[in-house]
Amino acid sequence: MNKRYVIGVDYGSDSCRAILLDTADGRRLAESSCNYPRWMKGLYCDPLSHRYRQHPLDYIDVFKEAVGGIVSQAGPEEIRFVEGISFDTTASTPVLVNEAGVPLALLPEFAEEPDAMFVLWKDHTAIAEADEINALAHGWEVDYTSFSGGTYSPEWGWSKVLHLLRTNDRVASAAYSWMEHCDWMTAWLTGNTKPETILRSRCAAGHKAMWRAEWGGMPSEEFLGKLDSRLVAMRRTFAADTQTADVCAGTIAPELAAELGLPENVKVGIGAIDAHVGAVGASISEGVLTRIMGTSTCDILVSSYESVGDRQIKGICGQVDGSVIPGLVGFEAGQAAFGDVYAWFRRLLMWPVENLLPEMADQIKDAVLPALEKGASALQPGEASPIALDWFNGRRTPDSDQRVKGAITGLTLGTTAPMVYRALIEATAFGTKAIVDRFKEEGVDIKAVRAIGGISQKSKLIMQIMSDVIGMPVTVVDCDQACALGAAMLAAVACGIYPDVDSAQKAMGAPEGCTYSPDMVNHELYSKLYAEYIALGSFTGTR
Repeated sequence: MNKRYVIGVDYGSDSCRAILLDTADGRRLAESSCNYPRWMKGLYCDPLSHRYRQHPLDYIDVFKEAVGGIVSQAGPEEIRFVEGISFDTTASTPVLVNEAGVPLALLPEFAEEPDAMFVLWKDHTAIAEADEINALAHGWEVDYTSFSGGTYSPEWGWSKVLHLLRTNDRVASAAYSWMEHCDWMTAWLTGNTKPETILRSRCAAGHKAMWRAEWGGMPSEEFLGKLDSRLVAMRRTFAADTQTADVCAGTIAPELAAELGLPENVKVGIGAIDAHVGAVGASISEGVLTRIMGTSTCDILVSSYESVGDRQIKGICGQVDGSVIPGLVGFEAGQAAFGDVYAWFRRLLMWPVENLLPEMADQIKDAVLPALEKGASALQPGEASPIALDWFNGRRTPDSDQRVKGAITGLTLGTTAPMVYRALIEATAFGTKAIVDRFKEEGVDIKAVRAIGGISQKSKLIMQIMSDVIGMPVTVVDCDQACALGAAMLAAVACGIYPDVDSAQKAMGAPEGCTYSPDMVNHELYSKLYAEYIALGSFTGTR
């Protein structure tokens, strides 16, 4: 039997995962993961000012460690059958680069400068710049936000780049262009890093940088020049076209192949956004809302051109031709905080332990959320429960607004920690319902809901409450590495093993796991609580 293998690499917010798959059936032959060493130390970040930066060396180091790990596990006799490799990364996570396409933080003079590093997706330092982009776009002859839900986010590329240029003259003077994380990884691995010649991801450019084919690519020079003249020169480094994730960007650079122990003819696919690639790994198809549930959520849908027509869906994170699957329109929505909300509550509860009983902190920390879940499971919807908002990291969709905050109301002297925890779970489920309802209001059909990500695998309570709130079954895909699996599927197409994404999904797809069906009695109760959630959001959102 002719062996044909691929590697999928998934860059998340905290770590990198790599898997080696047999393309014949999706069998996992090896896997490896590692955390970003500098990030785990909290370097270059300042949560109080919403600054989150990651050093490019973190990305290089973990790639070599993770891929090196699967090479060691599989051994040279198996690794010689590897034909392709593809990436997914967080987005928008841009970095300023020099004329050679080198991230500025890789230059000695900027090695410790946060503004020369990758600006992580959840960095919210560019709120003012996003406001300015929106104000200009909404009065421009072409509203460049019209296919991004009508709002450009401070989490996205142009906002962040504009902020860096305006606040750090030293970095600005050295910046020639900028790249998304997924584009730079593909460029670095192939050895083609020159900004004018790299192949840029349609997924990232369309959803995070206002790219659209009928506009001639990125927003016009005139538009960007109104924001800052330095953006005009950067725009000229972007080709008019972008590439879908089934396209081959080239072969691995010989020196990297030798260092990693990979074949020299390994083909490298175009990178894409982690959530979109995870949806591919979950075998997304038309009308299936795929929820990628982690620290935040991303909600991905695909629809045919005929069903979408010329509609522009309001309040989401974009609709882009081919951003998920070539030949279909890809939609993105999501919540800026999901698992992060539960993690915040655990940190709150752990404060006295960490400060008064530090020797017990590690032992207790892992037991906090399971204990809270047990207590919250014993409660009924609305049973002496507070109402909470899930906007702890702003609101991504519907209707992006990074200024809004989380809130909890209805607290009494009888409120317990499990009650608050359940209210937080319900808040994240209500945020899910707001997204589902917006798609339906805009005429986008949702036939089914699937979930991937750590939370979908770990918490039955969260998944059941979500199903009850939205009033639809939610099926969990039985795969702990759906994003890496999706990257591997795309690699199999990019290197020519399969002719299209659908064929790769059918051969390599993960099975469905359990399905959570809604309790319609609870759904009716939650419909009333959801009205209170909306009222609370309307009140706090105007303050």
